[in-house]
Parts: sequence; structure tokens; C-alpha cells
Amino acid sequence: MQLLENLMAFIEKNSPTFTLYVNNQTFPIASTSISNSPIPVNEPTTRGGVYFSDKFAYKMKCVVEDLSVVPLLTKKMLGPNTEFGELKITTQIESDGKPVSVEIFTNLTNSVQTPESIELSMIIVKLESV
Repeated sequence: MQLLENLMAFIEKNSPTFTLYVNNQTFPIASTSISNSPIPVNEPTTRGGVYFSDKFAYKMKCVVEDLSVVPLLTKKMLGPNTEFGELKITTQIESDGKPVSVEIFTNLTNSVQTPESIELSMIIVKLESV
């Protein structure tokens, strides 16, 4: 939880570079935001094999301008797929004056495509410092 708080504080003050990994390909992320928001459930539920017990989730929104990622995302989305994959996003933050590489694992919940970009809405599943 401390890593997530450090990441959110760092994003507010800086503009770290984020990279999305899908099927061994990398895509630069144009913009990113992370927020803590309530999940509209009043009891633990299972969705796509993921067990949600918290009433709050950390959500992440990312904009990717490389539209070649779009066909790769079809099997990653929660919802109609019975199988879905986690998306890995990496960045580098500073903690106690030292650079820390962070891997963010997310489940894709929604995407909105425009002619120039695709906005991905995700729920953060886990964070690791590398």
C-alpha cells in the first residue's frame, strides 16, 4: 500500500513515463491517472475469476496513442471473455531520493477509442517494485 501511495504522490508532482506491455510488445502511454473509487457492490463478488472483497478499488486510466495496440486488447478485457490477461505497466518513481522501478498489474475494465488514441480504464490488481 505504501508503494501505491508513493506512486500516486509522485504522479501528482511529476510526469513519469509509463509503458504498457501487451503480448511482448511495448506501447508508450501518453497520460495516466490513478484514483481510489468505490466499487458498486455491497458484498464480495467474483467477476472473471477475480475476487473483489474490498468496497474500494484503485483505478487507473491511461491514454495510448499507438492504435496498433487495439487488436491485442480484445482478449484482455473483463466482461464477455471468460479468460482475460493482466496488463503490465511500468514506470520509474523516486522514493527517498532513489529511483525505483515499479510494475503495475491491472485488469482492463473499459476502453474508449478515438481516431487518435484509446483510453484504457483499469483496476490495479498488484504493484511491485523491481
